[in-house]
Amino acid sequence: MSRIVSPSKIVCVGRNYAEHAKELGNPMPKEPLIFLKPSSAVIGDGEPIVLPPQSQRVEHEGEIAVVIGARLKRVSEQPALAGIAGVTCANDITARDLQKSDGQWTRAKGFDTFCPVGPRVVPVKDLGDLTKLEVRCRVNGQLRQQGKASDMAFPIPLVLSYISRIMTLEPGDLVLTGTPAGIGPLVAGDVVEVEIPGVGVLRNPVVAA
Repeated sequence: MSRIVSPSKIVCVGRNYAEHAKELGNPMPKEPLIFLKPSSAVIGDGEPIVLPPQSQRVEHEGEIAVVIGARLKRVSEQPALAGIAGVTCANDITARDLQKSDGQWTRAKGFDTFCPVGPRVVPVKDLGDLTKLEVRCRVNGQLRQQGKASDMAFPIPLVLSYISRIMTLEPGDLVLTGTPAGIGPLVAGDVVEVEIPGVGVLRNPVVAA
């Protein structure tokens, strides 16, 4: 299936929901905690998530993702908000055991197929108030995660402004805004879904390498 985005970079926010930080035993950061995923991790709706042999614990992280529509460089929150092209569903797939053992997140977050995105990008004007967005994640039809943008420690415009003061966001770049509590393991044969009402359902099967 064709991919809806081809970002030059994927910027993610860690621990943006207090309950998720709590479930992993981590303190809440005092400012947005950002990290990168490689663009080679992107797959589309319906494409398989491949479990790498290097990991024994691969987990789902359903997220609200923002697609950048205008170049953002050292901007305040209002221009950052105006620079959003649209919103889509994303799954920040994570090899949790490698994240813990490595002490940094590049390998754990960076495997091929570890960033499902889709099924479409919905313009902000069609969504209204972004704080009312909600994300849900299901595995084999069972609800595991549910969170609202209003629960984020760092709202979307603040996150974009913060990132833009570190690195320039280019049109087509993808920003994953954090995952709510309820993360859990994936095994071969699972089907994982990330849903944002008003945007759609991102559905991916899970397969062994």
